[in-house]
Amino acid sequence: MATFLYRLGRGAFRRRGLVALLWVALLFAAGFGAASAAAPTSGSFSIPGTEAQKAFDLLDKRFPGMAADGATARIVIKAPEGAKVTDPGPKAEVQKIVSGLKAGPGAAEISSVADPYEARAVSQDGSTAYISAKYNVSGMELKDATRDALKDSGEGAEAAGLNVQIGGDALMAAPETGSGEIIGIAVAAIVLVITFGSLIAAGLPLLTALIGVGIGVSSITALANVLDLGNTTATLATMIGLAVGIDYALFIVSRYRAELAEGRERDEAAGRAVGTAGSAVVFAGLTVVIALVGLAVVNIPMLTKMGFAAAGTVVIAVLVALTLVPAILAFAGKKVLPAGEKSRLFGKGKPAGAEKKANGGTRWARFVLRRPVMVLLAGVIGLGIIAIPASKLEMGLPDDGAQPVSTTQRQAYDLLSDGFGPGFNGPLMVVVDGDKALADKTADRIKGLDGVVAVTPPTLNEAGDAAVITVIPKDRPSSTHTEELVHEIRDGSGDDVLVTGATAMNIDFSQKMNDALLPYLALVVGLAFLLLMLVFRSILVPLKAALGFLLSVVAALGAVVAVFQWGWLGSVFGVEQTGPIMSMMPIFMVGVVFGLAMDYEVFLVTRMREAYVHGERPGQAVVTGFQYSARVVVAAAVIMIAVFAGFIGASEQMVKMIGFGLAVAVFFDAFVVRMAIVPAVLALLGHKAWWLPKWLDRLLPNVDVEGESLRKHLESAQSPEGPDKDRELVNA
Repeated sequence: MATFLYRLGRGAFRRRGLVALLWVALLFAAGFGAASAAAPTSGSFSIPGTEAQKAFDLLDKRFPGMAADGATARIVIKAPEGAKVTDPGPKAEVQKIVSGLKAGPGAAEISSVADPYEARAVSQDGSTAYISAKYNVSGMELKDATRDALKDSGEGAEAAGLNVQIGGDALMAAPETGSGEIIGIAVAAIVLVITFGSLIAAGLPLLTALIGVGIGVSSITALANVLDLGNTTATLATMIGLAVGIDYALFIVSRYRAELAEGRERDEAAGRAVGTAGSAVVFAGLTVVIALVGLAVVNIPMLTKMGFAAAGTVVIAVLVALTLVPAILAFAGKKVLPAGEKSRLFGKGKPAGAEKKANGGTRWARFVLRRPVMVLLAGVIGLGIIAIPASKLEMGLPDDGAQPVSTTQRQAYDLLSDGFGPGFNGPLMVVVDGDKALADKTADRIKGLDGVVAVTPPTLNEAGDAAVITVIPKDRPSSTHTEELVHEIRDGSGDDVLVTGATAMNIDFSQKMNDALLPYLALVVGLAFLLLMLVFRSILVPLKAALGFLLSVVAALGAVVAVFQWGWLGSVFGVEQTGPIMSMMPIFMVGVVFGLAMDYEVFLVTRMREAYVHGERPGQAVVTGFQYSARVVVAAAVIMIAVFAGFIGASEQMVKMIGFGLAVAVFFDAFVVRMAIVPAVLALLGHKAWWLPKWLDRLLPNVDVEGESLRKHLESAQSPEGPDKDRELVNA
């Protein structure tokens, strides 16, 4: 592989104009496709194999239109203290809202509006009423005029002294990342300038990463409606694509500068950089892709699409690093050369053989080698303490109750809860596949259950062979009592009685996430273990890598629980409302963090493996690996943390939570696991770390990540007949 990548990198360097033109053309093509495509929707949500999904499928079949994906809105009106919404004045204002929605701007997108006085949507004490509006398109597809009309619908009533708030998904808007993303990129730029001591060299990884992300995200936007991608898919692809794109280009450029410092010609340096560091980029990218594509094992279409979209962006980042980076290096000329004595962070740019002072990575590695047990215990115990909150993890899907208290959605949620009871925000829908007699029997049984406030009479379809019963729980949707009620209804019913609704979907989704976590871990960790065994020709090194990852991801989950569920330091991270952790968060973090953690493992330990193969003792090989890779890995980790942390300022809770979780996980994995625990374990294992049974060594193909075969090829090219062999190697 190293030899092939050497040819690829050298060829891209020499044909820089063609390579750059192809990538720019691809960027414009993807951009044109995104600009001409329809706006992305919120994406359909389904959970195959669950009872809630079966009930929705039955509804779609027996009650056409009832399970439609159109947006909904609830305009909640509360009368002033001492008044009722049934009084003539407030009632007239409420009916003005109803007529305004039916005849005002955006009425063409409304399929129905329910008058609260006719629909019996008035609280028992008469203080609160709500208007239900149904739209024929999703919240993301609503026109701005329609959304504005909804927002302004209660202005007259508010002027008359009524409290009007709006809930539902009709006000849904595309998530905004705010200025945090820009700050993250700015931090990445500063780190790159400090690392390289050159604006041109620092700008190159940023430029190529932005080109790769532009192609990936534009492609996702262009295909969003065709593939039914959710509105957060592009945001998550941007987050991951930026981080890995900058890091992969950073590793290639760093190795290129190191080769130049050894006195090589520029095209030769580019070929060797791609042949060596590029091999690590390929395998690091493969681990990320495996982790993201492996999300398909959960069998939730939305999560699968998110994983595949992000994986596609990672593949583009790898291809950009292998081809576009050497092409732009050719354009940059001598402006990316080591900066000599002015570059304090890049070996001072001294030529090979010159006396060099031990850098920070070397000094740190020697410290760990002197005290491996102390460093190992400190790292493991520290992460173990941070991981403790993960034992109290509560999962759920967000609803309007998770919104900040300042939003109209949250205030509408609270008004409904106060006027109609906590369970009114999460009604259960019971679908009966049978006649009226079975439906009546089911309704009577549910009325006798604890935790039920109200049960509506069964609503039969036209054929009379199916019915829908609405059940109002006593407790809020996310409470354990409501979950127990759902299970109680299901356990006491046969296969012809199904429970669904948003609350039941939430419960089923969380259960599916829990059930899929261990199989997903086994699949992803198993495949990556085999991949790392190919890279390092060892059993204990991949095992150590996997165990270290598990420690860092559990610690990161502990931090997420402490901040987003318990509210510790919540104000620092902009968490206005605590609540359960999003159900997909643990498994998504496992997938993404595992891939990213293996990046650092590959980049750091590959140098150690290279030194060990060339005869260095295990301890010295660890020092050599840190001498050449530690600063670059630290810079890459800081960049990735900055990019992920930039998404903490997002308006959508899921993006905010994932940005925080990934940033913390990368911090733990890069600085505690890879920079401390890994060298400590390798120091304790010694030669055993690189042991591989001879029979297994014969079975495994040699992928030559450390570039040994490339080195032999290049050395043979320097023999008397070398020029012919060199031409054959380059032109093959």
